[in-house]
Amino acid sequence: EVFIMFLGFKVAIIDDEKDIRESISQWLTLTGYETDVFSDADSALKIIGNGYPGVVITDIRMPGLGGMELLKRLSHIDPQIPVILITGHGDVPMAVEAMRIGAYDFLEKPFEPEKISELTLSAMKLRQSSLELEKQKKDFSGLNNDLTKLVGVSSLWKGVTEKLSNLGSANRHLLIKGETGVGKTMLAHTFSRANPRSKKDPLILSCNMFLSPEVVDNSSFLSLVSEKLLLIESVRGGDLVLEDVERLPKQFQDWLLKFLNNQVGSETRIISIDNSISKDGASNNTLRKDLYFRLADLVIDIPPLRERPEDILALFNHYLSQFSLEYELQEIQLTTDDVFKISQFPWPGNTRQLKSVVERFVLGNRRGYLSLSSILIDDNSKMTLSYNYEGRPLKEYVDSFEKMLITNAMQRYQGSISFVMKELQLPRRTLNEKMAKYNLQRSDYI
Repeated sequence: EVFIMFLGFKVAIIDDEKDIRESISQWLTLTGYETDVFSDADSALKIIGNGYPGVVITDIRMPGLGGMELLKRLSHIDPQIPVILITGHGDVPMAVEAMRIGAYDFLEKPFEPEKISELTLSAMKLRQSSLELEKQKKDFSGLNNDLTKLVGVSSLWKGVTEKLSNLGSANRHLLIKGETGVGKTMLAHTFSRANPRSKKDPLILSCNMFLSPEVVDNSSFLSLVSEKLLLIESVRGGDLVLEDVERLPKQFQDWLLKFLNNQVGSETRIISIDNSISKDGASNNTLRKDLYFRLADLVIDIPPLRERPEDILALFNHYLSQFSLEYELQEIQLTTDDVFKISQFPWPGNTRQLKSVVERFVLGNRRGYLSLSSILIDDNSKMTLSYNYEGRPLKEYVDSFEKMLITNAMQRYQGSISFVMKELQLPRRTLNEKMAKYNLQRSDYI
């Protein structure tokens, strides 16, 4: 039982007396631990480093480097490693001082084997917890690194990424809502990578599969459900990502609710992607209410691109660089007219449509010039839906467009103030004031 509990963990035993170190090792091995045995502290320090998966038991008095000095060195290497000291009767005051500076506990000779087992067990539990916490921090740091790759500069987008960062290690179900193309699947995968509890890859299921042509009758439907239920059971303790959750059939909704009710806490964390949100922000509400409220334990609502115009140029330039590199072309420089058209386009397909436009723009310029206007006009002619905008004050539109123009000019001229002044026909003082107003730094473009 101890071996299974602490699989991969070790107990480092350091004592210059062979009989003592071997007897401790033998006893702990019989108890279920794996041991590393050393006759001196210098040898032990070659093996015990930062992140050592276990605890240290060391004698205080040894030739050369003693237990106290070893404790001090280990506290600099990794202060979370529990160190248990073995002392003679006269060394007890020294051991008490050692605990003051960070030792886990001490054993006074002679000691009962059960006592060393008891101390080792409690120290190992502490070590296991500290390493798990460290792993969570690294995983969370990984999430933050992933978040820095999500492009956007608007306050709305930063609000989304900050919320995702705060919820990253939460052991609760998450529902991601938003119009088609806003990046829900990308955020779901980013969120899943931050699960500190799971050592399994997330299971990703598209609920559209239940509407596929292969599901022709009740028998084939039940067969598909049975197959997917086995998959979900296999990921118990990890993450289940349900894409197009609004398409989940009623029979499967019933089973999923039972599955959740039978869990201990959120044993399997479910990340649901709801694509039923329309342009007016309404949801089709196709899920039974009790299931919806379970899945919507935490909710992230991604605003459409038209509500965060500051992100449009940032995303456009990001994909322009990406596709220029992919297709081995010199990066195309956007003109002021291009920026104007990009900012005025409604982008009903959100980020997905913008990415498609950029790729077509880059491909169209491989053998000559293809204007951005022609692509946007083509996309506009395919738009059959009318969009209702809540609108914003005129000043906000003007500020957004002005910021986009200055940002684009600074990028194209690599921070050259004189060239930007000439293109935008602005005196230096006015340009400086506007850059200060929009928090733009010349050093970011050099």
